[in-house]
Amino acid sequence: MLNALGSVFSVLLIIALGFALAKRSWFSASGSAGGGANGGGEDFGGKLISRLVVNVALPAYMIANLMGGYDRARLLSMLPGLPIPFLSMAAAFALSAAIAALFRIRKERRGAFSSMASLSNTIFIGLPVNMMIFGDDSLPYVLLYYIANTVMFWTIGVYGIASDGARLAGAPPPRFLSASGLRRLLSPPLVGFAVAVVLIMLGIPLPKPLLDTAKTIGSMTTPLSMLFIGIVIAKVDWRSIRLERDLALVTLCRFVLSPAIVILMLRLTDLPMLMKQVFLVQSMMPAMTQTPILAANYGADTEFAGLGTSMTTVLSLLVIPACLALSTVVL
Repeated sequence: MLNALGSVFSVLLIIALGFALAKRSWFSASGSAGGGANGGGEDFGGKLISRLVVNVALPAYMIANLMGGYDRARLLSMLPGLPIPFLSMAAAFALSAAIAALFRIRKERRGAFSSMASLSNTIFIGLPVNMMIFGDDSLPYVLLYYIANTVMFWTIGVYGIASDGARLAGAPPPRFLSASGLRRLLSPPLVGFAVAVVLIMLGIPLPKPLLDTAKTIGSMTTPLSMLFIGIVIAKVDWRSIRLERDLALVTLCRFVLSPAIVILMLRLTDLPMLMKQVFLVQSMMPAMTQTPILAANYGADTEFAGLGTSMTTVLSLLVIPACLALSTVVL
């Protein structure tokens, strides 16, 4: 327990470093090492870190860790856990939609509301948090949850947000599946995971120089992800955050309803304890960072999506210790 708490503290320290550097404009186009807190300019540093993690470091990290410690039998042993994330997210999405109707949340917000309430940030926050608390052994279980979360977000999540935009514009509802949504399903981390699985299942080892290179590049994943979270939090406009009812409901669903569903499902299974702990921690992570980006893209309520994502991200710093305590008590 003490080691895990120390890992949580390390997570918070790296996030704080990213926050402090962002406040000093290290990541803006006009910033410098001696820049002031009010330096302006485009946040090119944050975008660069995001692209590095998603497109380079994380795929390499997945390939290196899977191929460095897993064989065919161990991979197949994980499959029984895959339905839990899918079923829990589907249940959370359905219940959040019912809550939105019950509390008469505006129809042009309901898609974003359900997305933020039921789907979590499994990569930028979930992955490094699990790795620092539970170690490398948690990676495959993190990836199982990530697969389900990615599929659900780029299908029902995107459809709900696009429907919000259509309602605001008075346009007909969009198609459930689109070519752009299907392309996003094949994200670099998921492709890296698929490549590693295929090579392992075929019994094809990765040459040592390539494996070592992947390990070196992949080692950037956790620190860069934590720095990125600090940058995101530093950009929050605290004056614009008002704990209105709809945002309070998002927070309640994200940090209470979603994990409660996961706990109920996990208590009915005999899955490995580490898998259960990882799934619970993943279910208590903040809303997806892409939610406000998609809201802007589809003409939905961008302010609501942005505030909900920012608020859950900030509150996740308080939730991480609670994740740790719950994972050792309720499962």
